[in-house]
Amino acid sequence: MLCQECRKRPATVHITRIVNGRKAEMDFCEQCAREKGEFEMFAEPQFPIQSFLAAILGQVSQAQPSARTTAGPKCENCGLTYQEFARAGRFGCSRCYEHFGERLEPVLRRIHGSSQHAGKIPTRSSGAIKRRKDLRDLRETLIRAVSAEDFERAAKLRDEIRNLEKDLG
Repeated sequence: MLCQECRKRPATVHITRIVNGRKAEMDFCEQCAREKGEFEMFAEPQFPIQSFLAAILGQVSQAQPSARTTAGPKCENCGLTYQEFARAGRFGCSRCYEHFGERLEPVLRRIHGSSQHAGKIPTRSSGAIKRRKDLRDLRETLIRAVSAEDFERAAKLRDEIRNLEKDLG
């Protein structure tokens, strides 16, 4: 298929627009798409993940004034400060996670709802992995039920946990 604009080069960019319920499809070569401003292959995304993290980190830092010091802790490995991390939205090395761990926990909770990685269970995995995850989830639910003083539900959860623990051995 040739470009609808120049009719010389092969069309490699397909654009579909729906405006007021009307669908319009266009096929351009890369050059014509760039000229029309339809295709920015090498442009930086409008909202990169680093900007997103930097915004969240900035909010957390402002919410915790004691965490904002002029010098702040530094990563012993690469020398990155927490303020530099908050501005850039990325770490300097893998050891930064260890050095800024306590400051990251509220950020991770805010983004993911938890600071612990639960992972995913492969669909073909054995049932034991799923049962262990279910057991962990039941224990967390039990803690919440006891905290809320919902003792009937807590008793049922306790029994479920015992049965699951017997199955796991």
